[in-house]
Amino acid sequence: MPQAKQPFDFSCSSKARRFVFFNLVVAMTLMGTWVLADILWRGGLTRIEIGMLCLFVPLFSMVSLGFIQAVTGFLLLWSGRDALNLSKTLAAMPAPDALPVTAIVLPIHNEEVSRVYEGLRATYLSLMRAGYHERFHFFVLSDTRDVNQSIEEEIAWVELCKQVRGFGRIFYRHRRMPLNRKSGNVSDFCRRWGRGYRYMVVLDADSVMDSRALIRMVALMEANSRVGIIQTAPQLVLGSTFFSRWMQFASSTYGPIFSAGLNFWQQAEGNYWGHNAILRVAPFMEHCALPELPITGMADARFMSHDYVEAALMRKAGYAVWLAYDLDGSYEGGPPTVIESAKRDRRWCRGNMQHAWLLSFPGIHPVNRLHLTLGILSYLASPLWLFLLIFGTGQSAIEVWLAKIREFDYDVGLTSFLDIGGIRLALILYLVTMGMLLVPKGLAWLLILRNRTLRAVYGGAFPLVVSGLLEQVVATLLAPVQMLFHTRFVLSVLLGRPVHWISQTRNGNDGLDWRTAILTHGGHTLVGLVWAVISWKIHPMVFWWMSPVFIGLCVSIPLDIVLSKNSWGAALARFKLLRSPAEQAPPPILQHLKRNLSALEKLPRLPDHPVEDGVLMQAVLDPYLNAVHVSLYARKTSEAAARREYLLPLEDRFLREGPSRLTLKEKRVLLLNPDSMARLHARVWREPDAALAACWNFALKQCNLVSAQPSTHLYR
Repeated sequence: MPQAKQPFDFSCSSKARRFVFFNLVVAMTLMGTWVLADILWRGGLTRIEIGMLCLFVPLFSMVSLGFIQAVTGFLLLWSGRDALNLSKTLAAMPAPDALPVTAIVLPIHNEEVSRVYEGLRATYLSLMRAGYHERFHFFVLSDTRDVNQSIEEEIAWVELCKQVRGFGRIFYRHRRMPLNRKSGNVSDFCRRWGRGYRYMVVLDADSVMDSRALIRMVALMEANSRVGIIQTAPQLVLGSTFFSRWMQFASSTYGPIFSAGLNFWQQAEGNYWGHNAILRVAPFMEHCALPELPITGMADARFMSHDYVEAALMRKAGYAVWLAYDLDGSYEGGPPTVIESAKRDRRWCRGNMQHAWLLSFPGIHPVNRLHLTLGILSYLASPLWLFLLIFGTGQSAIEVWLAKIREFDYDVGLTSFLDIGGIRLALILYLVTMGMLLVPKGLAWLLILRNRTLRAVYGGAFPLVVSGLLEQVVATLLAPVQMLFHTRFVLSVLLGRPVHWISQTRNGNDGLDWRTAILTHGGHTLVGLVWAVISWKIHPMVFWWMSPVFIGLCVSIPLDIVLSKNSWGAALARFKLLRSPAEQAPPPILQHLKRNLSALEKLPRLPDHPVEDGVLMQAVLDPYLNAVHVSLYARKTSEAAARREYLLPLEDRFLREGPSRLTLKEKRVLLLNPDSMARLHARVWREPDAALAACWNFALKQCNLVSAQPSTHLYR
């Protein structure tokens, strides 16, 4: 077992840290609230002003929390001394024989097959080069519903195992019923194979982890027996669109100080983000089963964000949950467009809002309750901000009207600042708030600029500063768009509208078309134009004060078009803008993955409109593929007579009329029944009579059009 250094007294030190940290947050919140209250009640508090004050408190408290967290993280990284860091409990890298065999589980659902398996290949070969591949077992856990795509996954699995000699270490399972989505998929793995492993690493479909990160995660678990989950801070990589490069730059530049500050106050009561993390299997199986939501009358009332809940339950059981924020080698992909990011946020919004019920769950640690609350507020902040802006606009209209009645000039310009009056105080509060949002970014730049090596990775000081300014411009324009997106999502959840789990598009392709952009952002543009006209009608200075909000809304359509383009991302790369360390100095695992994905893109493309079910016919015709497919599903010793009476006519229709005449449900019934697939294969080869001619012609035309097999040279 890896030897740990002298253990820290995490409990006492965490209490001291949290006392200082949250007192600073409370002090800043009270100060900002007092200043706004002083501004508002000078002429007597109206109902609108009371509403503004109530909305301001939670919003400013979140700004204060983020500011203190970033400053704390900056000080820790600047000094290089964070005594309470779990990573420092590991004395040395262990030998392969010192580690238990660990499961790496990869749940997927209608994902791009080549991206999934090339990421898995890169991770596996990284472990092989380090000599640790025999200490890890990989499990691809598929919930894919498309019959052709599920067979593509099987083909890719067989080819990968042959190329890397991974049989016995790389496994594939396709669930018949996708109950409870990703959490149900992981639970299914635990029930079937969990007792054979001490730890499991959970990855996402676009996750990649190098050998050093995986080995250190297992070693840290071995050295700290009361740790239940270790979450890494994955870096966003391999983005090609303007939007994905913008996210990568922001994540790599500003993420470290926020992660270090987060670890400062959460300590052993950390959070779990659902992927790129290692879990102790036994307590996870015993204590982290998701409770039923006490909701009636709502379809599919299940937790959509299971990870926060599982972290809270793991801590409730007495096991620590840590963030290894300084553990390098953990990577993931990001959404390529604003719309894809919004689709993901819609699901997360529903999941986070569901956590409100868990706040009253007995035994949950107070810090975990805070995590759940902050997750809820991260989406509630958008409607709160929207209402605050609406109230502010309405209050401005009232003040202008009162100024005209009382016959004095309504002036909010700088020339009216003769003393510390309400207008000047409002400007000071605004500037302080903006400083709290922008100073953390400046501190992150400072950390990079002081390090010559890191500065060179970003292309130098000038490209870094220009990239930072460009990032801030995009962030400012997108903020009101995301505000309206999130407000709609929150209202949708409160109204009980269903949210479906859909697969995420992980590549930008050729960007958005104008029709999609107009349909998505047409309402945003209209809101922005109306808001601009109303603000101008109230007063020109109100118009200029509100312009950062409605400008982003008015340009949301062309902005999203530009952000979705690979060409714009490539142009930024040529000018060394929005670069991230993983792009400028990529580690070997990312070099390998990028090279293979580029090779796959150069392979001959399929026809634009191939006849459907070509891959399904391959599974029926090809002896090797049919045998592989049948072997993946348990065959019953005896088949019920009623089921056989249903299946045999269905098989006959499949062969004589072709698969296109069957419904998706009927095709899935045949696909998931190994006896049916074996019988179909035998009949095709033993009875090639005229009655099956249509099926043969269909197969011969299609089997050479559809193939999911990666190029064999990728192994090198």
